Amino acid sequence: MSKSKRIFPSLLSSDFLKIGEEVAMVEKAGADGIHCDIMDGSFVPNITFGPLVVRKVREATKLPIDVHLMINNPEKYIVEFIKSGADYISIHFENNIHLNRNVNLIKENGAKAGVAINPATPVNFLQDILENIDFVLIMSVNPGFGGQKFIENSYGKIEQLDRIRNEKNYSYEIEIDGGINSQNIKKIIENGVDFAVAGASIFGSVNPAEVLKQMKGIISKL
Repeated sequence: MSKSKRIFPSLLSSDFLKIGEEVAMVEKAGADGIHCDIMDGSFVPNITFGPLVVRKVREATKLPIDVHLMINNPEKYIVEFIKSGADYISIHFENNIHLNRNVNLIKENGAKAGVAINPATPVNFLQDILENIDFVLIMSVNPGFGGQKFIENSYGKIEQLDRIRNEKNYSYEIEIDGGINSQNIKKIIENGVDFAVAGASIFGSVNPAEVLKQMKGIISKL
């Protein structure tokens, strides 16, 4: 059902002045994809970057680019992000009235479609969309800022999503983002996650490449 387990470093915690070098570094260290957090200062209390930066990331790597849209009215920007090089696009359950329409928009333009849920949003709210999406993004911190502590009830969500897809033979993958590090990556993957996003634990370390290699080594044994 699922591909091999993967790690997507998040550029939110990288040095934006050296973004090309940061991408090259983690790619060389074994990154499976690059995660881009898009924030608008409205849906979440922070502002990051837009399609132009994603386009530059696309020029810097052949790895899959995973774009997480933490923005209101994502339908206005989905196509532009895909044109800029996004391979995965996730939108939030919490602020998408026409969720099916936006999921279809992502797919129609050639990207994999995901739905993200905040820590306080129950998995059950997704029951009518799970069959139609490529992945679910579990936020294991409250979105907006990097470096937060992993919220423990996320394990229950992972297990629930894994159980549902096995029972119903759905094909979606499970992604997780927030507080992922070398200490919890093993348990997270064992519970059913297919790809994990790690930002501060990698780019905030003294030796980002070594931390990523360590995490990759842990999941390669599972």
